[in-house]
Amino acid sequence: MIHLFINALAASAGGGLTYVRNVIPMLAAQDDVRVTLAAGPKIGRELCHFANVDVLGLEISPVRRPWFEQSKLSGLIRRSGADVLLSTGNFALRKSPVPQILLSRNSIYTSPDYFRDLRRRHEYRAWADTYIRSMVAKRSIHWAEVTVAPSEAFAAELRNWTGVDVVAIHHGFDQAAFVRDATPLPAEVEAKLRSADGALKVLFVSHYNYYRNFETLIRALPLLRQQLGDWPVRLFLTCQLAPGKNPGAYRPDSAAALIKELGVSDMVVELGSIPYQQLHQLYARADLYVTSAYTETFAHPLVEAMSSGLPVIVSDIPVHREICGDVAMYFERFSAEGLAGMVVRLAKSPDCVAGLAARGRERANDFSWRTHVERILTLARDLANSKCSSAVDFARV
Repeated sequence: MIHLFINALAASAGGGLTYVRNVIPMLAAQDDVRVTLAAGPKIGRELCHFANVDVLGLEISPVRRPWFEQSKLSGLIRRSGADVLLSTGNFALRKSPVPQILLSRNSIYTSPDYFRDLRRRHEYRAWADTYIRSMVAKRSIHWAEVTVAPSEAFAAELRNWTGVDVVAIHHGFDQAAFVRDATPLPAEVEAKLRSADGALKVLFVSHYNYYRNFETLIRALPLLRQQLGDWPVRLFLTCQLAPGKNPGAYRPDSAAALIKELGVSDMVVELGSIPYQQLHQLYARADLYVTSAYTETFAHPLVEAMSSGLPVIVSDIPVHREICGDVAMYFERFSAEGLAGMVVRLAKSPDCVAGLAARGRERANDFSWRTHVERILTLARDLANSKCSSAVDFARV
């Protein structure tokens, strides 16, 4: 029996929530595993029904969370009797009372593009905040017994950044679980989808942030209008480009202004946030999936799109190459012209679309939450048995 204490207090959106929602049920299915989960009340209520999972639903604001983790979490871990701490939010506990596995999955801390982007936007306070956080994230890799990254490409970045070995363990995907919920999409979302009947429906799944590079997507729209002529295009976004409508402090004003400036308001459909359990219905209604992100660590939506039979058009960065291989179309990450060209090429080639869709479904099968959890548990058991010196090598076997 091994007892994991999982710190998921930072899991509030995007990949963090996806990780916890998929990994906890897999761990709960193990007869020889017990879990204590520290998480926000909402995700805690969602995952509290497993017999071997004790949920600590803690309402901690993002501002207070670093202080709480470093000053209070150790006591909770000791009282739980856990063998190993799994820190899922990029920052390690400085003096963990038990061996610690750190999941590092935020590439903005190592991205020169992101820091340049903040300076270009004159967001100097965000630049300073990100820099300070990056230094803590860097030290965290030294504090943890083992650091795990969700892709080899990002693991290599972290190794170069810190000089510490980092284990790459791909995140997973569970097709059956992903499509299980048949709850209809909200009526207002359905109405927006139906309004695009007859158009080329291009999907991008993300809340608004800077590193997903929405502006390149938007700049491609007038080019698509010009090159596809009478064939209308609709870009579906799972967010709203308005203040206060997205997690974090990202300001969507520039993206919203760019849409008006380019005269493409009719081409952009802001669906708003879609519950994860219903996302599969959105993929099923789209024709193509696109992302122009300039930095990533794994990119779950790409696997979801491939599994759904959607051809994917992605920015040419190492993580995307690793996840998609030869079943995606690539463009230079800041090139609206390159993105538009790939969309037009696929729009005019049904055979290419069919081939990418079939190969994408096969590619998605390479990613398994079961395999991910097995490797994490192997690593945790090794650490619990005080074999820390061989933990990294053992995890690679």
